[in-house]
Amino acid sequence: MSSDGLWRIIRIGLVGLVLAAAVAGLVLGDAWLWVAADWSPPTYAEFYARGGFDTPTTVALLVAALVKAALLWLILRAPAPGPLDRRAKALRRLLYLAVAYVLVLWYPIALLPDVVGAAFQLALWTVIDVLYLLVIRWRSRMLRAAAGAMFAVELAGMAGELLDELDLPELGSGVIVELGLMLGAGAATIITVVGQRRDGRWSRGTQVAGGLSVGVYALAIPLNILFARISSGNLAMLVMMNAVGLVSTVWIAATARELPIESRPADLPPARRRVLRVAVAAVAVLPVIALIHPEQTPHLTYTGWSMDCYDRPSFGDLKPAERDAAFLCRARSREGGVPPMFPDSLSDQGILAYGRALCRTKDRDEQEAILTRAGSARSAWGADPWDLVYACPEIVGATHPELLRSTAETEAANTAYIAEENAKCRDPWPRTKGVVQATAKYFLFVDGDHGYLVHDPDDEAADEAAERATDKVYDDNTLIGVSGSAVLIGHVEDVVDLCLTVKAFRTAPPRRTAGWKQVNEVPIVSRSGRLTVPEMGEGGEVGAGAPMPNLAIAGKGRYRLRVYVRVDDAGEEQHLVVVFPGASRKRLELKP
Repeated sequence: MSSDGLWRIIRIGLVGLVLAAAVAGLVLGDAWLWVAADWSPPTYAEFYARGGFDTPTTVALLVAALVKAALLWLILRAPAPGPLDRRAKALRRLLYLAVAYVLVLWYPIALLPDVVGAAFQLALWTVIDVLYLLVIRWRSRMLRAAAGAMFAVELAGMAGELLDELDLPELGSGVIVELGLMLGAGAATIITVVGQRRDGRWSRGTQVAGGLSVGVYALAIPLNILFARISSGNLAMLVMMNAVGLVSTVWIAATARELPIESRPADLPPARRRVLRVAVAAVAVLPVIALIHPEQTPHLTYTGWSMDCYDRPSFGDLKPAERDAAFLCRARSREGGVPPMFPDSLSDQGILAYGRALCRTKDRDEQEAILTRAGSARSAWGADPWDLVYACPEIVGATHPELLRSTAETEAANTAYIAEENAKCRDPWPRTKGVVQATAKYFLFVDGDHGYLVHDPDDEAADEAAERATDKVYDDNTLIGVSGSAVLIGHVEDVVDLCLTVKAFRTAPPRRTAGWKQVNEVPIVSRSGRLTVPEMGEGGEVGAGAPMPNLAIAGKGRYRLRVYVRVDDAGEEQHLVVVFPGASRKRLELKP
């Protein structure tokens, strides 16, 4: 059997398989139709449509399957016979590898870490672009230089994706940079088609396929960037774009197939040229027409799976035009595995209307009634002001002005609040100076916080010691749990913060128990040469409001820790923690 005959059998078999799967999808269900249209495992369909496909999506999948079957027929044409030099032969093999990646290899590579796929794509297209510069007869140094520049921009975009997967600083960020890289990649395709035309080896059909691929690429830019990724919220549009995107694979396969042709083929007949012009217009216009829905059709800009919704910017960081989108993200969010506030079947306009109605409610019962009417899966939860502020800032801001702040304003307000609270705390032993000391407000969890730690954070068993100390804090009425390098000190009143002073001495200071409600002394050990109190971290809500010193002033070894506790007339709880070297392992109750 000749190679042409073998290629024809392969073409007929694979294209027939796609068409058979499409027919089976109409009979057997969505999974088969998904395989025929998307060429991915049926489990992927569950990710995009957990409740099954609606009618527009089913129609889009069927049309996509037919379109991709036709394009696959073009991709699988037999390579043109003829001699190839070493560079052209390498280019043909790599182009066919790129085709195989789009059709088949993407799935096994997707099972590997994402960085592998990004590295593979960068390496493959780096070599292909270099061979393009060497194999194509550009017939102009300026054109070859321009091609090299555009190829560099294209590869820079791929390198940025690889750096992102490696969690390294990217080449650039933001919409402008992303748009520039996409335009550069499209320009690389255009200039390659120009080079093919000047070379003379490639047919008019191959050049048209290259132009069509640029048209698809140009259409993806407004859909994915300028209009906030509309296609991510519309599965039918996503399927259509995936189907027409295969045109670029047709061009790559045709480029590889026609490498040996030394003379430019004759122009296409007028009838075929008209068909190609219609195809170009269809690729450019039909997806845009598909975006136009009747007013009653739900317009879904964001779903619970939209990648844009993972960022949660503060209200003050958003432009007015961006606030509705932020509310839609929260309304459809499934973060943490919880059901969304509104179902995905509800349109953007409907969710925004319900959101503004929620803003005008007076209690949770009214909110529950509105959410029930909207079909919410968690109507009893109501709606929180930090979500509603994006839908009606003028209403929520009147009672919660802090929700209108930007990130910088929130940080500044938190810093000012902590400084103000620290200023309320005073050193109870102002005349007795420790080697190191500090006074600050210690912030506790609002509900159920046991107290605060004095511990060795660099101890290898620090977590276990802290856990055991917490378990022991209620063993007696002192509310002090001790376990090796950790001491947990509880609060005697039901408070959310307390004034804390820590001091370290080289020898035991006087006991001076007068004026204190209780005074206790316990052992503690430092295995690394550090003893300190946790500080409030960045964005945290628990810990000391100011830097805490290292209380293990004598380095590694055993220490004594004395705790003074009292409550003033205003109900504020005050703690004084004194640390000094000492080998005793006894617990002393100096004042009950």
